[in-house]
Amino acid sequence: MSASRKLSSDEVNALIEGLQESSSSSVGVDLANSDVVRPFSFGSDDLSVLGDYYALRMINERFARQARSIFLPMLRIPPRISSFPPEVKSFDDYCSGIESFMSLSTARIEELRGSLLMVHSPNFISVLTNSYYGGNLEPVPTGKNKKQEFTATEERIIEIIVGGLNKTLEKSWSDLTKISIVPQGREVNPQFASFVEGSDMVIICSFVVQLPKLDPATFDIIYPLQTLKPIASQLRSRVRSDVVDDDATWREKIEKAVLGIPLSLDARLGSPVVPLNKLIYLKPGDVIPITLTDSVEIFLEDRRFYGGEMGEVAGQSAVSLTQRLDQEV
Repeated sequence: MSASRKLSSDEVNALIEGLQESSSSSVGVDLANSDVVRPFSFGSDDLSVLGDYYALRMINERFARQARSIFLPMLRIPPRISSFPPEVKSFDDYCSGIESFMSLSTARIEELRGSLLMVHSPNFISVLTNSYYGGNLEPVPTGKNKKQEFTATEERIIEIIVGGLNKTLEKSWSDLTKISIVPQGREVNPQFASFVEGSDMVIICSFVVQLPKLDPATFDIIYPLQTLKPIASQLRSRVRSDVVDDDATWREKIEKAVLGIPLSLDARLGSPVVPLNKLIYLKPGDVIPITLTDSVEIFLEDRRFYGGEMGEVAGQSAVSLTQRLDQEV
């Protein structure tokens, strides 16, 4: 799949015709007496009209960040994943821009009573398979005969990737609306994918995976227009949830940093009290009497935490913790 986006011939012709009509009709138009105004019902707009899908873009950006953990065990390096803005076109137009042999995984979104399609290129699958089983990250050699089917090993890799990405996608959508993705099947030819009719409009969310010494690889997530219509207003909303994403990698790093902080631990055998008039006359050789008890107080950063007893381990003095004391305020 190519990362660039090109207009089809029909779109280019429509654009040229629109510019010609607008230039010819803009001369001598009386806006006060013209009939260009038409009634419009707010909230009835169609997603097929290109717009700013702010919430969907945020979902895709969150998905791109979290999807790195799916590819990390296979690539053994953290890949950089970026998302493209959502694009609307017919399914036939989309299929005309991809190869005839792809990994096409269909799934159903239960809450929206619709479906989605996840598309991966065979070269990307081959790179992941080679790296997952100990190979180096290198371009896949292109032979004279193109692949027509995936091996059983590659099918297993596709199953792992799609399963992990579906769970990540559910988590990315959770702030907007809760969805459950149920896998349905896989195909290798877009003509045999029972997804939507060729003339139906779809929303295409593309993602690019950048790897060292390799050309960028892309994969797509495709939603039928009818599936997302019930939540069209939410997809254009700029309201974000207060729920904080549970980033396991970030938590592990913070936990490791906190657990590595050095703390001072003191075991106090006694605390003698000496009058000031006697303290100022102390000199080397003087003896301060200390009353020792069986218990020892353990201080953590000058705060009393534990009680213990003196002992010996392997010929060295040691303290055995016996109880946790009430912390001083």
